[in-house]
Amino acid sequence: MIRTRFGLVRYPCALFLFAMAGSLAPRARAQACGANAQSPIATDRPQITSSSIVVPCGSLQFENGFQETGNGGQRGFDFPETSVRFGIANKTELRFGVPDYFQNDDTSSGFASGFGDLSLGFKQQLGPTRGFDVSVIPSVSFPTGAHAISSHGYDPTVQLPWSHSLKKNWTAAGMFSLMWPTEGARRNLTGQASVYFDRQLTAPWDAYVEYSGAFPQRGFHWNLGLSSAAPDHSIGFGYSFRLQAIRSR
Repeated sequence: MIRTRFGLVRYPCALFLFAMAGSLAPRARAQACGANAQSPIATDRPQITSSSIVVPCGSLQFENGFQETGNGGQRGFDFPETSVRFGIANKTELRFGVPDYFQNDDTSSGFASGFGDLSLGFKQQLGPTRGFDVSVIPSVSFPTGAHAISSHGYDPTVQLPWSHSLKKNWTAAGMFSLMWPTEGARRNLTGQASVYFDRQLTAPWDAYVEYSGAFPQRGFHWNLGLSSAAPDHSIGFGYSFRLQAIRSR
């Protein structure tokens, strides 16, 4: 499975995100938050594809995980994979990516351990339209991680997740992404596409199959072990919970 830790460009990108958050805040106050507090959790875990649904207005959602990866005879660990999402309007959420700790992470200079970069962004839900839920997620990462782990740049990402109900208990979803990670002294524009099919087995249990490929300007990677660049195996789990920070009035 290809895992990427990319975020957005330099200080202007960070200022853009803060400006967007400031412009959306009045909308959050103008709406009655908390009306959808009992809706089911739509999480970004455990698949690569992000959810196309925002968290309810006034809700604070925490998503966490742990992953073990085997690559080239080395075992790597990644935790806590924490993402914090806060609904500030009916179709808008703020997103904060807590730095992960990587043990034996496969970097360009070899295997290394340490914390990764933090990220900040937001999600704007554009759908539903014609049966499709669609969102756009701009974000930016900040070079706060360990020297061997951090990209040492302010790296942008734009994601476009979508989902569509096929029939009872079946859902198709996917995501298109553009990333500008800092690699060495320059950026490597990378496109990523994913698609998955989900089958709800019982109320709390789902099963899914997912494909994802990353297509950088320099280099080429596939997941599912289809190339030597892909990990030998990856095993992980995650959990999410949500708190209602703003009640409806």
